[in-house]
Amino acid sequence: MKLTAVFQKFTEGYSAFVEELPGANTQGVTLEEARNNLLEAVALVIETNRQLAEEELSGKNFIREAMEFSAL
Repeated sequence: MKLTAVFQKFTEGYSAFVEELPGANTQGVTLEEARNNLLEAVALVIETNRQLAEEELSGKNFIREAMEFSAL
């Protein structure tokens, strides 16, 4: 799966977000800093979503499996 990073230039630097992953957004003074910050933001959003799912499913009978798919 590939995600789409969007960078917008401002006088102070760049803002960045991932189209397919709400909550994954950041900023940086340089484009490189914004890219690095966005990678960290994506990792944090995914980690947080996993933790929230584990808490919600705690004590319940469920199946967890890896999944690969093609984005549109």
